[in-house]
Amino acid sequence: MGAKALTRDIKQLKLVANAVRQSIIRSLAEAKSGHSAGSLGFADVFTALYFGIAKHDPRNPDWADRDRIVLSHGHVVPVRYAAMAEAGYFPKEELMTLRKLNTRLHGHPHNEALPGLESSAGPLGQGVSIAVGMALTAKLDQKNHFVYLLTSDGESNEGQVWEAYMFAAKNKLDHLIAILDRNYIQIDGNTENVMPLEPLAEKFRAFNMHVLEMDGNDMKQVMDALEKARKLKGKPTMIIANTIPGKGVSFMEKNYLWHGKAPNPEEAEKALAELNAEKTRLENEG
Repeated sequence: MGAKALTRDIKQLKLVANAVRQSIIRSLAEAKSGHSAGSLGFADVFTALYFGIAKHDPRNPDWADRDRIVLSHGHVVPVRYAAMAEAGYFPKEELMTLRKLNTRLHGHPHNEALPGLESSAGPLGQGVSIAVGMALTAKLDQKNHFVYLLTSDGESNEGQVWEAYMFAAKNKLDHLIAILDRNYIQIDGNTENVMPLEPLAEKFRAFNMHVLEMDGNDMKQVMDALEKARKLKGKPTMIIANTIPGKGVSFMEKNYLWHGKAPNPEEAEKALAELNAEKTRLENEG
């Protein structure tokens, strides 16, 4: 089997991202727990990967030539589930089982529960090392697929991630493309108050990585950055995606209190109304 058909149509990708955000709200409201802000903020990146950039096949999740998508900060997995359901990995109705007993959709990804998940996650930092290991394996086996690592700014408090990045640079793992969700929030507040990370781009350059920066909620910038990253050679790439936590839902945006909180029924209704209004606006764009 071959790769899923992808698109470069920015309007279509924006509409898919809107559908992903609506699924996130519905699944979290049904679960009555989970992480809203980061999931909504990273919806454009996941949409670009699953519908615009990455080689994958929902009918054959273990396709040997697929690109690997590794989610390290697993608490935002609702966005991955929503994107995967939209892409056809499983029925969208199953999203309503998020975090429930006997579900395949755990609160953090479990790769043995659902086809198409490359790795489990929970302890922060470990996914970075897993992705680096996958990239090294691809290089040793002379494979051409990419490993897309999805990570976060709060996760970068962990020492393990920096060891992994040093290893990736030492081994010139240019098929590793990391995308860091720079939304400035973690469970205890603003990242720069909890554990300052700046100057972040300079740190990654000092670790001998290509560094790109983009607005992670601007679909054209996301697509352009991912396409550029695929052409860079000689060392791994870090894309810093500046995002708005809670993107698309006005009362969640930039509010760290939504980091680990799900909407109640009234809040979900309000959020879906805003997202439906945005969907109508997008459909009417020229």
